[in-house]
Amino acid sequence: MAKTFPENFLWGASTSAYQVEGGWNADGKGPSVQDVKDIPAGTTDFKVAVDHYHRFAEDVKLFKELGLKAYRFSIAWSRVMPNGKVNPEGIKFYRNLINLLKENQIEPIVTVFHFDLPAEIDQAGGWENRETIQQFADYCDVLFENFGQDVKYWQTINEQNVMALAGSIIGTSQKSMREKFQENHHMLVAQALVTKHYHEHGYPGKIGPAPNIASVYAASDRPADQLAALNMSALRNWLFLDVAVYGRYNHNAWHILESIGAAPVVTETDRKILAAGTCDYIAFNYYNTMTVAAYFAKENKIDQQSGFGIPGFFQTVTNEHLPLTEFGWPIDPQGFRFTLNEIYSRYHLPVLITENGIGAHDELTEDHQIHDQYRIDYLKQHIQQMELAIQDGVEVIGYCPWSAIDLISTHEGMQKRYGFIYVNRTDDELKDLARYKKDSFNWYQRVIEHNGIVD
Repeated sequence: MAKTFPENFLWGASTSAYQVEGGWNADGKGPSVQDVKDIPAGTTDFKVAVDHYHRFAEDVKLFKELGLKAYRFSIAWSRVMPNGKVNPEGIKFYRNLINLLKENQIEPIVTVFHFDLPAEIDQAGGWENRETIQQFADYCDVLFENFGQDVKYWQTINEQNVMALAGSIIGTSQKSMREKFQENHHMLVAQALVTKHYHEHGYPGKIGPAPNIASVYAASDRPADQLAALNMSALRNWLFLDVAVYGRYNHNAWHILESIGAAPVVTETDRKILAAGTCDYIAFNYYNTMTVAAYFAKENKIDQQSGFGIPGFFQTVTNEHLPLTEFGWPIDPQGFRFTLNEIYSRYHLPVLITENGIGAHDELTEDHQIHDQYRIDYLKQHIQQMELAIQDGVEVIGYCPWSAIDLISTHEGMQKRYGFIYVNRTDDELKDLARYKKDSFNWYQRVIEHNGIVD
């Protein structure tokens, strides 16, 4: 009999703090980089978002109705430790949220850092400043002390690779490649230090990274294009996972960094910390694959999923075999199976999918319906390929699509919706923030109920 989803499979959904919570200065919260950054024209800021901070009980009730077995969310560093001091009200909010999830048999899955560095730490140099390593460790120690017995799955840093490679696009960094990879190195050391602390204190759960992984196809069977794919994979994917799993840099990625003058300063102490703080499992976000050719001069529109080029190594190109979302991201369900197998064959650790989904202009009808068949089709195809990956032998422990509820997209605002639950607001108008179930809500509810696709 073919393997399928295990009985304890974590059917879930995901959000992040700054994109859903709002309450940007409520109850002692300090500003994060997301609160003070310049917002693209025509899009909203994050100050109210979808007001999850004040409506979390209502939202959890809907998550329970949806049937979620898990809810992956992030904790806002600047809510818990503004100005480096513990904020009791911030702790209280997440304590109440975690308790409510557990009361409803929903497993809390926590990301401790999701693009929202406290503004005062950023002003002091941010991740480029080595002092941030210890500040991050102190922050995580506070979280573990307060929630370590109740949270079984922790993720250190969301899409660290995207911050390093596309930071200017998502609004987390405008620095040079050299500066960004020094920042990135400090994040890797911080991640390892936190993982080491977590293990030393004997907490009952697991901890791991949460990069965005996109398997890379060669544009042709030309040897030069094959090598380009190897190089892109090393720099975009394996640099981050090799450090998390093996405690050392990937040699291909390091060669590229040295070649372009972006190799970070690595101390002997750093090496020891990296080696001592390796992960228990791999969480990753999947939206699409990438296709590359040997480098040639080409101008292309980039975002965090479209890729980039490095002269002499690779250049992303359009894959003509893949359809696109209305926001221009490739749709590649089979690539999801490919990616799952590629990760598992390299690392042989359990994998948890922490983001996968389609952003779209959802329309609310006069009778408060949202007919999002395109989202159902997208998720169905990816879940089918995930099941095939499980049959291939990949140990997948959960699937948490992006996103549980509509939220503010990082650079497209409210117009780009991902959720199973519609929130009645626009970029220009808050309206009543009412929640409405989309067609995809009812569909995913059935998937969870039957532990797999039945229609």
